[in-house]
Amino acid sequence: MILAGGAARRLGGVDKPALRVGGRALLDRVLDACRGAGRTVVVGPRRPTVRPVRWAREEPPGGGPVAAVDAGVRQTTAPVVLVLSADLPFLTPETVETLLNGVESTEGAVLIDSDGREQPLVAAYRAEPLRREIALLATEHGGLGGLPLRLLVSELALARLQHPTASFDCDTWEDITTARARIREHGSVLDEWITAVKAELGIDLDVDTAALLDLARDAAHGVARPAAPLTTFLVGYAAAQKGGGPEALAAATEKAAALAARWAEEQ
Repeated sequence: MILAGGAARRLGGVDKPALRVGGRALLDRVLDACRGAGRTVVVGPRRPTVRPVRWAREEPPGGGPVAAVDAGVRQTTAPVVLVLSADLPFLTPETVETLLNGVESTEGAVLIDSDGREQPLVAAYRAEPLRREIALLATEHGGLGGLPLRLLVSELALARLQHPTASFDCDTWEDITTARARIREHGSVLDEWITAVKAELGIDLDVDTAALLDLARDAAHGVARPAAPLTTFLVGYAAAQKGGGPEALAAATEKAAALAARWAEEQ
């Protein structure tokens, strides 16, 4: 479940899940990280999303995170649920898998940030203990509206996993600016861009970035600079004609690279 119904007061009340980092809405980035879920529930107002989800609303609307978790968990019968906020630009499928694996011998697994603080909205929980604590809180307080999330998770036996990047969330405009700058850092910009392009085009394909860059370099040096983008485009088209997939792409890349090498030898 993804909680996407907050008021975003520190952002001036904008629709935070729709804010873009790296050209993609924050909510869509989180949806991409948990695309392997059996069912995805988004708690909050309906909005366009990169893939189909099930919508839910907390009661009352705007009633806070505990009420939102309650609304989300009512929509699933899964034994384990991910609970995520909608503003995690650096969450990855690998981190999601780590959280799920961390639940094996506990009631939940939660990420902690670089300062050692628990992030209960970047976590995986066993559903039954979660429902148990929700029911106890509803009885004790006469409802769930306005309750802080720490009341819900404080009695659960949790594994704590450190991953400061994945737990980075965007509460302020400064956070948004930091996230937008971080994805353009030299060591990550190509991976971020390829991921964004695949999401935009609806492509699910492992891309051998190094091989394609080598091919582009060979075409540029051995033929002419404009040959680089044109060659990589044609390689992708040829791979699609052969049914797509990593094997078809690798074969087309190898053929084009060999051709570029033959051109270079003639100079």
